[in-house]
Amino acid sequence: MMSGGINPFSRELAACAEDEVLTIEAASGGGPAWLRENAGALRSAALERGAVLVRGLGVGSHADAAAASGALTSELMTEVEGFAPRRALGGGVYSSSEWPPDQPMCMHHELSSAARYPQWMVFSCLKAGSSGGTVSVADAAKVLESLPGSITEPFEREGWQLVRNYDQLVGLSSAEAFALEDPEEVDRYCRAHGIEVRRAPGGLQTRQVLPAVVKHPLTGRRCWFNQIAFLNEWTMDPDVREFLVGEFGAQGLPFTTFLGDGTPLDPSVVEDINAVYDKHAVEVPFQDGDLLLVDNIGTAHSRDPYRGDREIVVALGDPLPRLAG
Repeated sequence: MMSGGINPFSRELAACAEDEVLTIEAASGGGPAWLRENAGALRSAALERGAVLVRGLGVGSHADAAAASGALTSELMTEVEGFAPRRALGGGVYSSSEWPPDQPMCMHHELSSAARYPQWMVFSCLKAGSSGGTVSVADAAKVLESLPGSITEPFEREGWQLVRNYDQLVGLSSAEAFALEDPEEVDRYCRAHGIEVRRAPGGLQTRQVLPAVVKHPLTGRRCWFNQIAFLNEWTMDPDVREFLVGEFGAQGLPFTTFLGDGTPLDPSVVEDINAVYDKHAVEVPFQDGDLLLVDNIGTAHSRDPYRGDREIVVALGDPLPRLAG
């Protein structure tokens, strides 16, 4: 946050409606130098509004995205414990998750189940595309306030449980997810971070219990910070789920979620969580060359299905250790 004084973007903050993403025009010819000069104010605005779209930067390459992301953050982190493949593009930026383009990526917080996750997500839009692929954001504190107590109270009491299966025909291998080739090193990493490990002929299975609600370390707001719905089997396309269960069994899905005590989730609970996310979703009006700075703790993000040529690259900024509930 800013150390004090009036945010130079106060006019834009005041004029921005609740159902719009805060958009700020960079100074003519603005680039990394302009971003560095205004980084504190942009981060402060993103904490207040959840996300800031910066237009006029003309980000057109992976190198541009790396320079811009580095100007806004103190450290760009390496992804560990991801859920879908990414390609490292150099300079600390990655391709978007290689999620099937015909499947939505529902609302989630990046790496919210990992030992370290980014405070900031920086999305650089190189090609917005022409058909679908809309990115939306949702205020995690408002989502928590809107969810019924019948959903939030058990999760606040028990946490949420994530089960993952690696080394199958689909999803990441354990070596890819943990960036470790030696299975014994993977086991040591998991034990060090409270992740239960089970090895079977079919591969590695992990199980961990995490807080569903956290206090934002900078704003103090209580946030619905998890991937309970996104990674649950009932959010999957029914045909995809049927195929995976047929191939690997109900216990062998690449990932699914439970109440912290292991109670399976009723499909209606997952539907209700996704419906509240939809209620608070605000679309990001990406244009080629735009940059989006997202407060990853206070704000969830999603991506609609798309067709055609589209490229949005990401950087994971200023890692934090896992927060307690």
